[in-house]
Amino acid sequence: LRSHLLGGKVVSGTKEYGPVTLHVANSKWQIAKGLPKEFTVWMSHGDSVLSMPKEFEILGSSENVKYAFVQDLKNKHFGLQFHPEIEHTEFGNVILNNFIDICGIKKDKNLTDSILDPQKMIEKIKEIVGDAYVIGAVSGGVDSTVAGALVASAIGDHFIPIFVNNGLMREDAVKDLHEVFDKLGVSIKVIQCEKEMLKRLKNITDSEEKRKVIGKFYIEIFEKELKKLGQRVKGKGESTENLNASPLTLSPKVKFLLQGTIYSDVIESQGSKHASKIKSHHNVGGLPKNMKLKLLEPLRDFYKDEVREIGRKLGLAEKFVMKQPFPGPGYAVRIRGEVTKERLEKEKQADKIVIQELDKAGFLNKIFISFPVMTAASSTAVKGDGRFFGEVIALRIIESKDIMSTTWSRLPYDLLQTISTRIVNEVPGISRVVYDITTKPPATMEWE
Repeated sequence: LRSHLLGGKVVSGTKEYGPVTLHVANSKWQIAKGLPKEFTVWMSHGDSVLSMPKEFEILGSSENVKYAFVQDLKNKHFGLQFHPEIEHTEFGNVILNNFIDICGIKKDKNLTDSILDPQKMIEKIKEIVGDAYVIGAVSGGVDSTVAGALVASAIGDHFIPIFVNNGLMREDAVKDLHEVFDKLGVSIKVIQCEKEMLKRLKNITDSEEKRKVIGKFYIEIFEKELKKLGQRVKGKGESTENLNASPLTLSPKVKFLLQGTIYSDVIESQGSKHASKIKSHHNVGGLPKNMKLKLLEPLRDFYKDEVREIGRKLGLAEKFVMKQPFPGPGYAVRIRGEVTKERLEKEKQADKIVIQELDKAGFLNKIFISFPVMTAASSTAVKGDGRFFGEVIALRIIESKDIMSTTWSRLPYDLLQTISTRIVNEVPGISRVVYDITTKPPATMEWE
């Protein structure tokens, strides 16, 4: 954009997504101080600068992009085609620190501690909620658990966490939630609805439609629970004549719905000023427009690594803080095509094998996320003397800190072989296992 506005020429040409090598042509200037001659950067662009305005000089290029790193010293303009802010760009922080120095901005080492101070968040929640009740969606994942712990710390038993056991979550979710919230003196309500969830998902194959169906079902459940809650928290002298009215307007005491939305959900679901919508998230894109409850999203402005740090500051155990992310729609978006009871059981069985083998090999705590995908693709296999046509499972095992960028885990071949062999031998109807080695960008973390 800067090149275009200042008289250069920009074309929709060379596209680069993911890691490329940047060759630094000139490191004598302050913006390039401390950079090696070559290092890996993360690209995500479909446009390229064909010619720069006259005042600019090249500081670095990639194989396909001549003007990947430029500056105009006279007007203090700097341009990067790559993303210095994500962890997979080497020396990105060096460039950003150099820029801060050029701008003359004072560095405040206490700023992060101040921003991630859970006590300030707790006080803010108290101020927002007052004496109202909050009904909360907790899934057992890091985001909703940390969000729930913040609210529980702020308002105690005025927070009612609900775990919707729709059969799409990992088996350890309920146990982990009890362990966290029992210590905070808050009881979790578990709602069993596996059969109804599968019924709602019947014949649905589109990933966006799956997310919306699951999100709508969540809200219906909360509405029903809200009606029951309205009866329970009704104050003295309040009329009970409207108990059959809309549950959303039943009790003035219940005003908020807590969700563990984080900033990456917002960017990918609604788009920010700078990014278009990628997918609907049930926390963000699947909520009905007529919902009268106010959303309470204390983690909405934070990335995953920041949420983990907030959890540590709250005193949550490291096993909860470093738990693998798990999508709100759960296994449903790890099953391409229709989610049937049979395919769901296969997905769960394969997922358990992946977790077991990574843990056994000492890799479980070294990766960001791991999961199998039921691809809905079929291939020929031979088991014993028989030939059959079975489903292909893809493994997605990646490394990341903030979810916004990821790279695939370079696991030992023997470990991958063990996982593959177990899945093909133990999960019925699976013909082969493939390993997904696509970075983000261009791929998203989940397949759907």
